Amino acid sequence: MPSDDTPTTSLATDLRRLGLLRTADDLNDRIAEATRKRWSPTVLLEHLVADELEDRQRRSVERRLTRARLGRFKPLADWDWVWPTALDRSVLERILTLEFLARGENVILVGAQGLGKTMLAKNIALQAILAGHSALFTTAADLLLDLNGQESARALERRFRHYTRPALLVID
Repeated sequence: MPSDDTPTTSLATDLRRLGLLRTADDLNDRIAEATRKRWSPTVLLEHLVADELEDRQRRSVERRLTRARLGRFKPLADWDWVWPTALDRSVLERILTLEFLARGENVILVGAQGLGKTMLAKNIALQAILAGHSALFTTAADLLLDLNGQESARALERRFRHYTRPALLVID
């Protein structure tokens, strides 16, 4: 039982302290909706939990997108499938299922400059992020400069862990 000298906090503050950010922000609106629609306490809780899970999923995707460092790129929906003619659409669609991640396989995109390899690689990374995986995009030059710039074996080991931590490492 709390003592009398314990400072009183609002429910929204306590919800934020528990990490229930969406619930804290929307609590009054949801309670008003529950009252208006005559929801049972269980139905209200189900809606609050569903909202919180949806918000956590959204924030998780946003965090993974930020950490992936994909930058700007053209979405696959804007891809011109008639150019280049050598691209096998069925192979790309099979890659986008991300089965290679579960099997621990590599995907190597080979082609002349300007054909869209980077755009395709970034779209594959985006699909991985949307599927709940972590990803990291870097150029080969940046990767080599970063690894070469480490002063000690321990620092180099930490950088290797940095590059091997994500489920998908995209090197351009």
